[in-house]
Amino acid sequence: MFIHLGGEKIIRASELVAIFDLSIEKSSKISKQFVTYANKEKRVEVIGDEESKSLVVTHTKVYYSPISSMTLKKRAHHLLTN
Repeated sequence: MFIHLGGEKIIRASELVAIFDLSIEKSSKISKQFVTYANKEKRVEVIGDEESKSLVVTHTKVYYSPISSMTLKKRAHHLLTN
């Protein structure tokens, strides 16, 4: 099963680790450090040209998605419960 993250980016549901609202970058020192490290390792991808609304963490990458974290969580929950 797959989850559409926005633009043309689709990931396998089994790769999904976490979905966060983008505000977590500002409110959490640890998440800021995590994203900084992922940037250094070149494991960050910004999806599309729209303003990012959520962070999607997979086993290999961190994605900035233009889709809200609530919408992505609903998509993931729907796939994982069926």
